[in-house]
Order: sequence, then structure tokens, then C-alpha cells
Amino acid sequence: MPDNPRVFGADQAPGLLAFHLHGESQVQVYRRRGDATVTERALLSPFLLVADPRLLDGLSSVRDVHVLEGSGAFRWLVSFATWPEGLRARDHCRETSGRGPGSPDAPYRFINDPVHQYLLRSGCTSFVDLVFPDVRRLALDIEVLTGDGFDFPSAARASDRVIAISLADSRGFTAVLRGDRLSEIELLEECARLIRERDPDVIEGHNIFRFDLEYLAERARRHGATLAWGRAGEPLRGEPALLKIAERTIGYRRYQIAGRHVIDTWILAQLYDLAARDLPSFGLKDVARHLGVAAPDRTYVDPADISRLFAHDADRLMAYALDDALEALAVSAVLSPPFFTQAQILPFDYQSVPLRGTARKVDALLIREYLRSGYAIPAPGPPGPIGGGLTAVHHQGVARPVLHVDVTSLYPSIMVTRKIAPASDHLGVFGELLRDLRDYRVALKECMAASASQAERAHFQACQHAFKLLINSFYGYLGFGPGHWNDFTAADGVTAAGRSIVSALVEGLSARGATVVEVDTDGVYFVPPADARDDAGEARLVAELQAILGPGIQLELDSRYEAMFSYRRKNYALLAASGRLILRGSGLRSRGLEPFQRLLMQELLRLLLTGERGAIPGLVRLWTSDFVARRVPVRLFARNDTLHDSLETYCEQRARGLRDPAAAYELALRDGREYRPGDQVSYYVTGRGRDVTVSEAAKLARDWSPAAPDENTDYYVNRTEELWKRFRPFVELDGLRPYRNEPPEDPDAPRQLTLL
Repeated sequence: MPDNPRVFGADQAPGLLAFHLHGESQVQVYRRRGDATVTERALLSPFLLVADPRLLDGLSSVRDVHVLEGSGAFRWLVSFATWPEGLRARDHCRETSGRGPGSPDAPYRFINDPVHQYLLRSGCTSFVDLVFPDVRRLALDIEVLTGDGFDFPSAARASDRVIAISLADSRGFTAVLRGDRLSEIELLEECARLIRERDPDVIEGHNIFRFDLEYLAERARRHGATLAWGRAGEPLRGEPALLKIAERTIGYRRYQIAGRHVIDTWILAQLYDLAARDLPSFGLKDVARHLGVAAPDRTYVDPADISRLFAHDADRLMAYALDDALEALAVSAVLSPPFFTQAQILPFDYQSVPLRGTARKVDALLIREYLRSGYAIPAPGPPGPIGGGLTAVHHQGVARPVLHVDVTSLYPSIMVTRKIAPASDHLGVFGELLRDLRDYRVALKECMAASASQAERAHFQACQHAFKLLINSFYGYLGFGPGHWNDFTAADGVTAAGRSIVSALVEGLSARGATVVEVDTDGVYFVPPADARDDAGEARLVAELQAILGPGIQLELDSRYEAMFSYRRKNYALLAASGRLILRGSGLRSRGLEPFQRLLMQELLRLLLTGERGAIPGLVRLWTSDFVARRVPVRLFARNDTLHDSLETYCEQRARGLRDPAAAYELALRDGREYRPGDQVSYYVTGRGRDVTVSEAAKLARDWSPAAPDENTDYYVNRTEELWKRFRPFVELDGLRPYRNEPPEDPDAPRQLTLL
């Protein structure tokens, strides 16, 4: 690592793998030394930051009070001898001030994670002088038996149990612990033994937090057993946690294993999709296929068939379980390296890096540098209005061909070139960090281009991507309410400059004969003019546009597409030259649709983009006729809803008029079996007529019979026609039209193409 304490920390101790609190005043440090993993103990000096030293009155456990320089609100750094004393001081400040430690206006700051505290004060980071392949990773996957009458498993039910645990590590080891040969308690004990024997640094899995570990922990509890997975046999421990990804908040149990990390590829996939926005779903199989790591001969099994296979073809089920573990290991090898690199920079342990918000990471870098410099930490600034980026739809319909240009790191470039930084950053760390990270990223991209081996290129690619993720976080940090150096005025200035730059780009394209289709914050999709449809023409166009933008703002031709369907703002479909269909936006990717609607929409959009508009009415008629003739299998029209509340809570809220009837809850109540929050209910709609009340007409999917199908064909035909009604104006439109906010006034008026 370069000698830059701002970016990489002041103590570049090599080979540090993991940390955890040992006793009351020490941190257990795990280090890679050659091929061996050794342990060391480091002193922990818990600290508290206060804005008013009178908060400490009556507190006898203070070991030291250091007055920090500068005018920041939190000028007093208070140290304690032990972690429990630090916790008591936190509680004392809470009671004295009447403010919780997470409150933005609390006159004190206490970091509840002892490892984070240690890394902030020590300047250490993880994995120095290591590369990602040096990390010993073990993937885990379980298969479970679901009790009769239930669609989805629950570890709390006596009828359910673990029937397979598959393990695969990065050094070539594989094992499948079989429930047809071992009892459940023997499975759990053998799994713990193998984990200790293989001694991984990281345990990985797909949805491992919310399913595998939670299920195993509950089954162990029922048996009175301990999952002794720690490096010294410490038990697996979990606590409730929340993770916010974009607009969604995910509840889960965060598990800790002493000396090891847990990485969930289901979470990594969602973080990846924030930028890529092209995953068909977050399921393991879809993610693996999308990333190109699915083995061509891997075993696939319908989850509904697991019980039958366990009884009659256990070998196939065990092969499937092992392939799941191998696939999770392969997915992690693609998605984890940027977070590994961030762990070499940030004062967080590796497991925490993907679970921490991007703004929190910037805040941690600033806090570390201010503490190293002995400077006071400012209080968060007041919130204020921030204008958004420029997003607009200029045309709707199908465009071909389409180019996408974007400004490389638009907001970071604006902040660097115009020297926009928080007003409270008196040390100038914000701007220095941003410039350093940008410079390192440029150097890494140059190393990647010059690398002779695929392994080296992959390493440099992961590193530069990690820097890109951090760089792009700096703008968001300015508008981050709890950020100590936030600055809403500065953030508003950045977006105003961004709008001006992108507007100039749009004007430049229009003046040169391009047809602008969609604008999205830092880039533009457009149909190029006739003289810019080959490599030379494209290069000339980009050079002319670059001249408009001025120094410090770099434009690049990001992608070429055969065709684009522009639906509405931030909702569009792209057809790549390879034939790959890419859907963007909630209107085209909503997971609230029934499976058949998603399939129909994908088929419809592919025909539209490939110029086969005339085949689309026939496609819709085929789905309609299949429903009328009851040829559609239940898996394509059944909905899967998750019970987020207990049935008791649902009934209480219904009785108080606080919520409407919901099909999944009503079915669970009528079913009479044991349902818990987190369970899923799969159901379909019965009866006759299009306007049935779903909560009354719903029926459990397991009760559907192909011999006596009873789905409401009127309802599902109507759902098909509703989707057709949404897209019919665009199917009948040949090319593009200027964007209109409202659909055609009379969607049933005679048109060139009709459904019948």
C-alpha cells in the first residue's frame, strides 16, 4: 500500500485478518504469517467524544481527557480503561443529556463497535500486503425438509429439519453432510468440526444471514447444541440488525464468528445491482448465470421437489446442494474483491464493509484523519434543500441504434475542479481524500491496462472499482444528515453544476443532429446522427462534445445498443448487440407482478426491440387463450407474499381499522397451521369475474390441482389485457414520439394493430 495515512491508515501492519473484543480491555487480532494464522492481543482504549465536559460530572471511571484542537463541537476526547466503563459512560451521557447516542443533536458521540473504535484509533486496516486469493473462503449452503402442508420452511416447526449441509472452499475442498446418513444433531456437530478443521477466514453463502445461519442456529437451540464455529471454538452469535439498500430497509440477524467474517452474496448482489441495474433477480441461480459463473453441468432442482428427492433420489439432491455451495463461492469471487479492497482502506472489519452505508464510510475516513491530527470533530450541519440531478425523457417508443455517453464521475469531478468541500472541514481532508482516491484509481486503471496476466488484471480491476465506489460516495455524503462534515449548500451547488453540464451536453447533441431519448443525471441515451454511426464518426462526435464541457470534466462513450425502448422516466429497455435484453426501472422490473406478467413483458419487449411488432398481438392472444383453456401452470400465476407481521398483529390492526384485508394473512389464518413473521404464502385467485376481492377469492397454491384447475380465468385474462393496454400504444407506434406525461386519451380507439 502507498504511504498515505489519509487513505490507508497510519499503521500499515501486514496480514491482519480479523479482530474481536477479548475480555474487557483487549482486542484479539488474527494475522496471516506465511501459511499460518496466528493470534495477538492489542490494547483497546475505549473513547467517547463530548461537546461539553460537564457531561462527565459524577463519572468516576474516566482515565484521560484530551482537548482537541480546532473549533469543532466535539473537542473533548475521553478515554476509559475498559469497554464496560466506556458503555457505562455512554449510558451516563444519555441519561444526563436526554439524548440517545444515535441522535444527531446528542452532545456526545460513542461508537458501539469496539473493533471500529480500535481501528479508528490505531490506524490499522485489514489485509495489508495480501491479495484477494490469499483469503481462505468457505461457502456454506443448507437444504431443509418442509413439513407437510407448508409451502416454505421454518426452523421453529418441529416437522422441519436440516437434511443437507454442503461446504466448498477456495482451496478445493468440498463436502456434503447428508441427512439420510446422519441425524440432524450429527449434521450440526460435523459441520462445526469441518469449519474448525478447514479454518476459513470467511464463511460465505447466498442469503446466509436471513436463512442458513438463522435456520441452523434455531435447530441447534432446539437440540441444546452450540455452533462452535469460532477460531477458538467460540459460539456463533447473532443479533437483530437493519440494512438499507437504496429505498429498501432489510431486517436480518447479523451473525458474528470470532476470528472469521460472514459474507452474504445475496446482499452483495443487491449492492452490485445498484450500479449495474441489470440483474434479473437476486436468486443464486439467476445471479450466477448473469455473472457467467454457473457451471454448464450443474444440477438444478425444483424447490417444491426437495422432499420427494430426499426420499427417492437423495444423490441428486446432494449434488444440487454441493452445486449451490460451489456457485455461491464463485459468485463471491466476482462480487467480493471491491469490498476486500475497501477493507484495506477503511477502519471497519471486512464483514462490516458491505453492511455499512457509503456515507458512513466517508465519515469514518474523515473521523480517523481528524483524530490522527488531534482535531475536534464538528457536529452535523442543519438540513437544507438540494436540487436533484437532471433526469428527463425526451422521446418515447423504440429508438435504433442508440449510444450512451456519460460524464465520468460527474459529481466527484465537479467537486475536484471547482473545489467544492464542506465548510466545516478546516483541515481540508475532504478534498484531499477525494483527489487521492481519484489519482489512485487512475493509476490502477493504467496498471490494469498494462497487466500481462488475467489474475493481475482482475486484481487491479477490483481495486479500481473499490476506489470508484468510494469516490462516488463523496457527493452523497454532503447531503447525509448524520454526517459530521455534511454541507447541504455545497451539495446543492454540486447538483446545480451537474445540471448545467448535462444540459450543455444535451444541447450539443441536438445541435449536431442527434435525437436525445433519455437523460439520467450524468449521461444521455440518444440516436446518433447519420455521420456518427461508425467508429470514426463516434470518436469525432465525442471529441466535439468534450470540447463543450471544458477541462476537468471527462466524457466517454459508455455503450452501444441495437435498440432502446423508452417507456417513462428511468424506465427503459435496451437490446445489446449480443441479443441480451436489459430492463431498467421499477415499471419494467417490479417483483410485485405475477411471474407470467414478467415473462409476457420480457417476450413483448424483445419482439418490440427486434422489430417484430406484428407478432406481439399474437403473443398476447396466446397467453389469453392459454388461460381460458387452463394450460398455464400454477407456478406462473401464483403470487408469493411474505408475512412481515404476526397473525395476531394483523388481526389486531384489522380490528382497529388500521389495514385492509390481505390475501396472504387471510389464507394463513384459515389454514390453521403455525405461521410466523418471515414465512411466505403462495396463493392464486379463484372464483369468476374480473373484479373479485382477492383476499376472499385467494387459495393456497399447494391446493391447486392440474386435474381440477379452479383458477379465475377471467381475472388472469384481465391481468394479461391490463399489461397489453399499458404497452399497446408503443407497439402501434413506429419509432419515437415526443414524450407525453399522460397516455393517449382514448386507449380503446381504433388502431393499426389490434388484439383480436
